[in-house]
Amino acid sequence: MSLFFERPDFGERAVLVHLKLNSESEPEDPREFEELVLSAGGDPVEFITGSRTAPHAKLFVGTGKLDEIAAAVNSSNAELVIFNHNLSPSQERNIEAELKCRVLDRTGLILDIFAQRARTHEGKLQVELAQLQHLSTRLIRGWTHLERQKGGIGLRGPGETQLESDRRMVRDRIKAIQARLLKVRKQRAQGRRARVRAEVPAVSLVGYTNAGKSTLFNTLTQSDVFVADQLFATLDPTMRKLDIPEQGEVIFADTVGFISHLPHRLVDAFRATLEEAANATLLLHVVDAAAEDRAINIKRVEEVLKEIDAHKLPTLMVYNKVDLLDDATVRIDRNAEGLPVAVWLSALNNEGLDLLQKAVAERLPGQFVHQTLSLRPNHGALRASLYSHKAVLNEQVDENGLIHLEVKLPEVDFLRMLKGSGLKPEDLLAV
Repeated sequence: MSLFFERPDFGERAVLVHLKLNSESEPEDPREFEELVLSAGGDPVEFITGSRTAPHAKLFVGTGKLDEIAAAVNSSNAELVIFNHNLSPSQERNIEAELKCRVLDRTGLILDIFAQRARTHEGKLQVELAQLQHLSTRLIRGWTHLERQKGGIGLRGPGETQLESDRRMVRDRIKAIQARLLKVRKQRAQGRRARVRAEVPAVSLVGYTNAGKSTLFNTLTQSDVFVADQLFATLDPTMRKLDIPEQGEVIFADTVGFISHLPHRLVDAFRATLEEAANATLLLHVVDAAAEDRAINIKRVEEVLKEIDAHKLPTLMVYNKVDLLDDATVRIDRNAEGLPVAVWLSALNNEGLDLLQKAVAERLPGQFVHQTLSLRPNHGALRASLYSHKAVLNEQVDENGLIHLEVKLPEVDFLRMLKGSGLKPEDLLAV
């Protein structure tokens, strides 16, 4: 039985509330708030703004502002009031009692979007866990029977209140989901260990939501990950293998988009997914180059990376959507040592992806074998493997029947091929 919040199949009429608080060091973005509501399928009918020195302890907003919200709800027949702030359970209950309609805070809104986007079994478990943790502090709301004792045949005696029973059920469900997610984390860890043993580098795409990560991922790896111009279009991680020139096989992972002040319970619930980023060999930080708040979005992503202990990983900036800029060109930016630090491209128009692969190959660790090997006629399997990896630059056969191959490929791939052929480097008469 799923305990997801029930959602209607149509857009709910919603009044949006955003306050500028002097006590907030980094205020929420009202434009992003409206995008979140639209992504959730809401129909914003009123947008009420205001300012306060600090939130009201009981109602978050002042009584005058609450009257303004109530008037907007009545005039527009709104079914829902959404705050661009995190409300305490008591504030949420008090506001609902005054407005006589449902109230949702920023965390509840993001959870609802995640519930819609989750497609895999793991993703649904993670969303349900976050929802239940959020719900567990709000169980009193809207229940009239909670303080009555259970009764009836076979149920008489000390019993327990319905509220205690509901809380126990939620706690049991949370424990069950956490146990299943722990199993998922162990399976992911085994997969990562296998990749490490095979020395296949992992590259994770991270970035602010709607930066174009999935479009870039699809174009690079010829995949069909869901793409849409909306927040949190991608929720479940997807991994694909790609053969990169000058490097060899690389695992690419598309991850969930980040957002400002991502709720902590979401970071905790999605830790299994975010670990793909935290354990990557290289991060591709994808940025919407045309976004007005580009610098702020970069900072917000860096804050989430710090939360999951991924901020010290090697990172290559990828400025996407250059087709929307007048003065940007497809290029690689390098630091003083000549190391690639940023790539400017357009994933939608398939421009600059060759530069990205070149930059990724340069940033990934690993030694290359570039030399001429002399193979005997009975080394045909190795020759075939070298050709299948597109590692042969030139081939000549001498009068003694020796095959001289000029090869260039990652050392790890070369050693793996030798082992598969039962050979050692000295067996190949390298010159």
